Amino acid sequence: MKALSRPAWPRFHLASLTVAGVLSILGPEGVASEIVEPRGPSARVSKAPASSSSSSEGPSSGAGPSKANVLLITIDTLRPDALGWASGRVGKASPTPEIDVLASEGVRFPAAVSPVPITLPAHTTLMTGWLPRRHGVRDNGQLVAAEPRTLAERLQGAGYATAAFVSGFPLSSQFGLDRGFGHYDDTFLQGSGPLLERSAKETTAAALAWLETAKEPWMMWVHYFDPHDPYEPPEAFRRTGARGAYDGEVAYTDSQLGDLRRGVAGKATSPLLTVFAADHGESLGEHGETTHGFFLYDSTILVPLIFHAPERLSPKEGTEARLVDVAPTVLELLDLAPLEDTDGVSLLPSLEGRPQEVPGAYVETRRPWISYGWSPLTAFRKDSWKLIVAPRPELYDLTVDSGEGTNLIDEARPRARQLQASMRQVEAKPEASSQASGDPETVARLRALGYTGAGASSRQAIPQGLADPKDRLHLWNTLGEAEGKLAAGDAAAASALFDQVVKEDPNNPFALARSGSTLLERGDAKGAIARLEKAVSLDPDGPEIRLALAHAFIQEKRLPEAEQQWMELLRLQPRREEAWVNLGNTLGMQGKGKEAVGAFQRAVEIDSENPQYRARLAFAEFSAGQYAEAAEHLEQTASMVPDGTFPHAASLGLIYLKLGNLARARNWFVLSRPSESDFALGRIELARLELQGGNRALAQRAVREAVRAAPALRQRVEADRLLGPLLR
Repeated sequence: MKALSRPAWPRFHLASLTVAGVLSILGPEGVASEIVEPRGPSARVSKAPASSSSSSEGPSSGAGPSKANVLLITIDTLRPDALGWASGRVGKASPTPEIDVLASEGVRFPAAVSPVPITLPAHTTLMTGWLPRRHGVRDNGQLVAAEPRTLAERLQGAGYATAAFVSGFPLSSQFGLDRGFGHYDDTFLQGSGPLLERSAKETTAAALAWLETAKEPWMMWVHYFDPHDPYEPPEAFRRTGARGAYDGEVAYTDSQLGDLRRGVAGKATSPLLTVFAADHGESLGEHGETTHGFFLYDSTILVPLIFHAPERLSPKEGTEARLVDVAPTVLELLDLAPLEDTDGVSLLPSLEGRPQEVPGAYVETRRPWISYGWSPLTAFRKDSWKLIVAPRPELYDLTVDSGEGTNLIDEARPRARQLQASMRQVEAKPEASSQASGDPETVARLRALGYTGAGASSRQAIPQGLADPKDRLHLWNTLGEAEGKLAAGDAAAASALFDQVVKEDPNNPFALARSGSTLLERGDAKGAIARLEKAVSLDPDGPEIRLALAHAFIQEKRLPEAEQQWMELLRLQPRREEAWVNLGNTLGMQGKGKEAVGAFQRAVEIDSENPQYRARLAFAEFSAGQYAEAAEHLEQTASMVPDGTFPHAASLGLIYLKLGNLARARNWFVLSRPSESDFALGRIELARLELQGGNRALAQRAVREAVRAAPALRQRVEADRLLGPLLR
């Protein structure tokens, strides 16, 4: 993957500002150049606010295990059969010796059940003990609601220092899983767009660096994203065969997990509870599915799970477990109060070798519905039987058919009815909204900036008669082929494939959205808008559709419509900082200076360490006539960057000149450099100040530097009664 570099500083021009502030956020490249392209979080470490309820959780009065440190390790997209201990390949033949050691010393479950084969919903379940239908996160890009409390919040309230180090964009802090973490590191260094990620090595280094100064007891979550598609392991770890790249990613991650564990062992003094899990598996072509999230076969819902606590638990292999059971189990192992109204159970009896019947596993995927308009799928897995509820239901006896190749729905209907009755018990609990619709504070902010959207979703109720995903597999594969063409830079071929799907399935939101985005990439903004507007009508809660449509409107200079799309995107993802920046830019282009200030202020609140956002706020404040605030924020920007790299010294000097602070203005004019947008104008004003101080030689040098940087100014300077003589 290509390394992600920090975006270049925006080029602002104070000299060309109008009262309306239209040009306050434009550089010489024009409107489109100042719109922030979709990307992951800027390189930073964000600090999550403590939950308002966490203070009520006092430290446990127990000793020993209650004060153990907690290391939670999750590996994205990990099949159990990629591990040595789970596949029977041990010793020198093992592809994962480090994880094998952890498993051999702990209580290991080779076939725990994930509730959903998608990253963010699965991790949300792991952290809350609630199933997706109750916590409301059904796909990546949605928001984690304020309830229920997370495992991190519980431990933070019990006196634990909490930190997380996540490696993939689906777990970015903007989606809300950072609640309860005092330190949430989502600094992604590779890739672009929704696949933004960083390597296991860099994640390990960040975690161990935090541990250097962490106070015990601590809870640290380390998430590795490497086995996720696309599979690009370091060459030394690449394996042979059809799945060699995938297995190579797993082997590489295993090596980094070993470095992490050795580093932790060298720093922790208290007992350590290590929990190891995957969020979901990977199909690798089984049942025609190449990756995950589309079907509910075991290849994507079975995951490895290990509890390792040598002081407390004897090594053994467990049988039944689910990811929804992790949080309740950890709390009981730490002797803390149990979760309220959890969907999981504590596995402590099984961990201690006592008999335990674990409830059946409820599984779902709504991606076929959310993304493509096809039927969602649910499943229930118990006593080696599995029922998949679909327009054409499926039933499998896993004791004799682990590959799920023989559908017994007609031969064993009584068994299917039993499993369906168990499913209905789970579904009797109230279901959360299928898509977060923005917190009230954000909606209020947006309304203050002119938001008029109702914010209602038309996709809450799932209609009858939807297509079975099994019958649309060929379209799903075509969409995957189109994405591959896009990744290879062949937008024309990708567009043709998207068109092929739209022709057969005209109400497919994903195909419409991606074809619209591809048309936009190819320069056809009008064609893109037609596709994207239809996609929005089908999926009002699709944030990426809103983002693409906003960019298309910008290209067509339809600014009010672009503004509305930014606001709808922010209703859906209120912590998406670049959307706040783009909203501020779009408001500024329309002369709405005060509203632009409000949008940039929110971006700065979300990422207070980003100097570019603070600079944009300062220029918006200047355009709105808030000169003192503009000077303060631009000064703060200067203090946040290395010496000699601040690109707005001349602009800051002009602001101080507007405020009548001639000494500060002169200081910043002197520090400015020819590469700055306002350098020439700053040099002209510096010349005037030097003349007032009687420094004709310095004034002459300043004027000549101004004309050299901007030759078009010569005529203006020559006509100036005071400055003209300095050029002769």
